[in-house]
Amino acid sequence: MDRKKKHLLHFYLLAAPALLGLLLFALGPIVASLAISFTDWDILSKPAFLGLKNYQELLFHDKLFLKSLWNSLYYTIFGVPLGVVGGLLIAMLLNTKVRGIPIYRTLFYLPAVVPAVASAVLWIWVFDPDLGILNESLRFIGFSTTPKWLASTEWAMPALIIMSLWGLGAGMIIYLAGLQGIPEHLYEAAKIDGAGRWHLFWHVTVPHMSPIIFFNLIMGIIWSLQGGFTQAYIMTEGGPANSTLFYTYYIFRKAFEEFQMGYSSALAWVLFVIILVITALVFKYARKKVYYEYLGGGS
Repeated sequence: MDRKKKHLLHFYLLAAPALLGLLLFALGPIVASLAISFTDWDILSKPAFLGLKNYQELLFHDKLFLKSLWNSLYYTIFGVPLGVVGGLLIAMLLNTKVRGIPIYRTLFYLPAVVPAVASAVLWIWVFDPDLGILNESLRFIGFSTTPKWLASTEWAMPALIIMSLWGLGAGMIIYLAGLQGIPEHLYEAAKIDGAGRWHLFWHVTVPHMSPIIFFNLIMGIIWSLQGGFTQAYIMTEGGPANSTLFYTYYIFRKAFEEFQMGYSSALAWVLFVIILVITALVFKYARKKVYYEYLGGGS
């Protein structure tokens, strides 16, 4: 066996566990869910083929489908920009050379590794309308009336968006790595030319950080459209009045509360198509503002 074939054999042997895991635990269930989406199946009985009836039902007759989809889009439209901008601003603050900066970085990152269930329980206390620290703070600074937060149809979703900012540390770490990779001489040259802080940020920092911003934007959109389940399940149970019924929570309800596995699989595949379309549109238009040459590649 020549050297090239030997290296190829080693590659496949090393990749075999990951490939087998992908085929058995990911690709297999994905294909199975597509087949199940065309059936009526309650787990206990034999699946009955329905054709496109599940898709017709959710697209044209299911009001909760539209409600849950809107809730997830609302969460994404407002939560993702706040996360992207907030993570970058925090990273810039933590990129300064001040005493004790490693401690500050650790403190900002810690919430990102707190288990989701623990975070949800903590924020239930924070949003308590009577004794919660948030409303107590609002009353302290002079607000006579305070929101009911999780008990209000108007404030429940904004409350979950505020909670999502608790995990900015995950994106902040990526931004911080990117900021530390920007050559210092570029800032020095811009300062010599008379650039102020705003010009340094807009013409030096943002172009160099644009690939990382784009990456966090894409991942944030995908995560937000697929997320929200833990918060809704533990904190609000999708309420009040389905105001926090995220799409993924609706899939869970159909699958594991109503045992409509075929319908829930159809919901999952519609979500896949929606995420695929939105991601493709973002790639088409946003990537024009990304300057990959700063990473050593082409634009």
